[in-house]
Amino acid sequence: MSTFDDLDAFVATRRQAGLALSPDGGRLVTTAAELSPDATRHVTAIWEVDPRGEEPARRLTRSSKGEASAAFAPDGDLYFTSGRPDPSAEPGEDEPAALWVLPRHGGESRQVLTAGDGVSSFLVARDSGHVVVATSVPVGPAPHSDDEDDPAGALRAARKKAGVSARLHTRYPVRFWDHDLGPGRPQIRIHEPLAADRLAPAAVVIDPLESSQRLREHAISPDGQVLAVAVDVRDPEDPAAVRVRLELRRGGEAEVVADEPGVDHERPSITPDGRWLLWIRERHAQPGRAPAHTLLARRLDGGDTLTVLPEGRLTLQSVVGGADRDAVFVTADERGHCPVFRVSVTTGEMLRTTRSGAYTDVVPTPEGGALYALRSAPDAPPTPVRLDPYGADQDPTSLPGATEIDPLPGTLTEVTARGSDGVGLRGWLALPEGDGPHPLLVWIHGGPFGSWNAWTWRWNPWVATARGYAVLLPDPRLSTGYGQEFMDVSSGAWGGLPYTDLMALTDACEALPEIDASRTAAMGGSFGGYMANWVAGHTDRFDAIVTHASIWHLDGFVGTTDGSYHWTRQWGDPITDRERYDEHSPHRFASSITTPMLVIHGDKDYRVPIGEGLRLWYDLQRHGVESQFLYFPDENHWVLRPGDVKVWYSTVFAFLDHHVLGREWERPDLV
Repeated sequence: MSTFDDLDAFVATRRQAGLALSPDGGRLVTTAAELSPDATRHVTAIWEVDPRGEEPARRLTRSSKGEASAAFAPDGDLYFTSGRPDPSAEPGEDEPAALWVLPRHGGESRQVLTAGDGVSSFLVARDSGHVVVATSVPVGPAPHSDDEDDPAGALRAARKKAGVSARLHTRYPVRFWDHDLGPGRPQIRIHEPLAADRLAPAAVVIDPLESSQRLREHAISPDGQVLAVAVDVRDPEDPAAVRVRLELRRGGEAEVVADEPGVDHERPSITPDGRWLLWIRERHAQPGRAPAHTLLARRLDGGDTLTVLPEGRLTLQSVVGGADRDAVFVTADERGHCPVFRVSVTTGEMLRTTRSGAYTDVVPTPEGGALYALRSAPDAPPTPVRLDPYGADQDPTSLPGATEIDPLPGTLTEVTARGSDGVGLRGWLALPEGDGPHPLLVWIHGGPFGSWNAWTWRWNPWVATARGYAVLLPDPRLSTGYGQEFMDVSSGAWGGLPYTDLMALTDACEALPEIDASRTAAMGGSFGGYMANWVAGHTDRFDAIVTHASIWHLDGFVGTTDGSYHWTRQWGDPITDRERYDEHSPHRFASSITTPMLVIHGDKDYRVPIGEGLRLWYDLQRHGVESQFLYFPDENHWVLRPGDVKVWYSTVFAFLDHHVLGREWERPDLV
């Protein structure tokens, strides 16, 4: 048995995320999640990686609550967040995440800061050591409380004592992805460092008045004097919608850097020399026009805004400044990969530094001689690597990390086809060991603006190849990394070219000698689930279809999802612009479905609410379609608990084995 044959071993595999580099460039840390002792959840810890690649990674922290979000202070002390109890205080029943420090010279970690409802994220100014903390605080005071030192704690205690879980909202939205907004409101605080690893009380506070308003990404200048923050603001043309404005804060003064209708200005970054403010301008989607990115820059000391990369040239994922005063490094999707590009701020000249793979968490060294990043690919889990910042199309040097897996049970190859309009298409094909022919699973990615270019633990094709299935990972229209037109043409028209693209790539796979065209299935989650539902209503070529967290009734989805305005921008008003909804809603084709379907949904899913799964399940049942419903009362858009992950994979493969391979149905354990 291997990592992929054995689901117990699969969920127990340690998973890495994030990188942080010390100011002197000598220490590199990552976070890694592994099973708790009772195997019911994943717990994260901080691990140190040798930047030279000579020593194995070693674990730095350990607690039952776990640790996350590591960042170094200028003197080399290591900050992190954790909900572990403070040894010097009385333990609470449910400790909110606090800021802790691990001294550079060794010794025990200690708590240095608590804030509001907990520290949700933090940043450290590279030179000055100022700490920026994001938290939430009560909208109003707790009743019958005089606790001025911890109003958030007082409100939590009062709500618990009264048995109250309600939240009162005055503005949309009320939820985000997998959690409720409120009852507190977001807040950002800046703390100046003091001697003896202490932080001063907050000197600067950004404090919106509404619990529904979100403070998004933010960045701090190296000297700690300037904070860039992306913040939601109301769209005057649509009171229920928001756009994202970029602001600079110097002390108590605020300057609006960028704010315009139909655009989000987000993901700010400040270069290590404190010279440039960088950010991504994202044009909102519209029918026939997908979101488009522009990379912008402005001198922190003033001046005009520069267009570094013009609109639509790349679908940007991240941006970070380098040691070179003119260079920044961006990651962007590109034809099944997500390379690191070196870009000149002043000329826009661009160099692709990596040949293959998908890169995240890029961190340049202070002297500019190297880059560190996490690299993954559909056939490689995230691994820390070192890059030459001046090299082109290079293969990086891998560093020993915290993740270890067995050899993959198969190989990855590329498949290409032509769309119905002649446009070139591509995807990845994971083939199991042996000559075949193998049954084919078509796995459709979510998004819709995304790509199969990185490793995934949630939809891992190698769990399928270990069971003898070939897995097609297609990038149909709307996928990122193939140019702006590739997305624009199907924005607001999901049921058109994306569907025919999927069929063209499936045809190309079925023509291969390694594939058994008589045994096939289609699967997808989120937007991929929408496409799985659309496929079910438009062809009977597949033996089975699995649809997870899927959109079924477009009108119902748009009215209940956590950010409805994103979708009404793309589809139009469901009351006055009915044509797109009527043309592209999968539920209208329920009576045409004959393929057995497995419906999967979590009740805590706020992106695609449970009503979509319930309505789909009812429509399949009333039309007599052979179907099953795998329901997770406590999971959200993703299935995260280790036990539920095993049930998810077990049920999916039991369903596929029965309908695709013709095996007798065996009900999975525990469900």
